[in-house]
Amino acid sequence: MIERPLWLAAIRAALKRSRVVALIGPRQAGKTTLARQIVPADSPKYFDLEDPASLARLSEPMTALAPLKGVVVIDEI
Repeated sequence: MIERPLWLAAIRAALKRSRVVALIGPRQAGKTTLARQIVPADSPKYFDLEDPASLARLSEPMTALAPLKGVVVIDEI
């Protein structure tokens, strides 16, 4: 994994300014890796929409998201 401290700092700064931050870019650029450095993939606050279990958890979005506090990652939108 390539360390990207400047990108992580920029994301954290953006999260302080805004409730929603989107990581966009070409395939295989490291967006998921950066997201997982903010919220680990095994966290209940991490949703990977290519994972059937995560997708099922979001079938009732209010039930899944309402109790969560802090940063929530929804990956592979």
